[in-house]
Amino acid sequence: MRIGLYPGTFDPITLGHLDIIRRACSLVDRLVIGIAINRDKGPLFDLEERVAMVEAECRSISADCGVEIVAHPFENLLIHCAADVNASVIVRGLRAVSDFEYEFQMVCMNREMNDDVETVFLMADASHQAIASRLVKEIARLDGDVSRFVPAAVVPMLARKFGGRAD
Repeated sequence: MRIGLYPGTFDPITLGHLDIIRRACSLVDRLVIGIAINRDKGPLFDLEERVAMVEAECRSISADCGVEIVAHPFENLLIHCAADVNASVIVRGLRAVSDFEYEFQMVCMNREMNDDVETVFLMADASHQAIASRLVKEIARLDGDVSRFVPAAVVPMLARKFGGRAD
């Protein structure tokens, strides 16, 4: 069984994340969504909320593609998380050339620690390349419309966090 690991903070999950998840399903038999517990980033949504978002949004994708998708919180090194879930592939999404430099360094370090785990890069669909959770939160904080960037169920969750409208 080929197990893939798609890590991120998913704070919140975006349409770009879901695009990568859908496409990653064609590469693996089981996809683990590694939800990073990164206290330094100070996430807007707590871990339980992020796990619930990922699980809710991935149910239909899992049913459609026939691949088991599970949410897995982690706080250790990514390469150790991959070992914990028996992943042989780490899936990373790229939006722009600027993402590549950081990702390239990470791949090199991960390969030094465990060269049995491959990293696969998937380019975000052109319609999702500008979407970043950080920007989505900023738009929501300033009472902007985030409905083009996140799943419909996430829109009111963001509005509640910032006390804004839910459209």
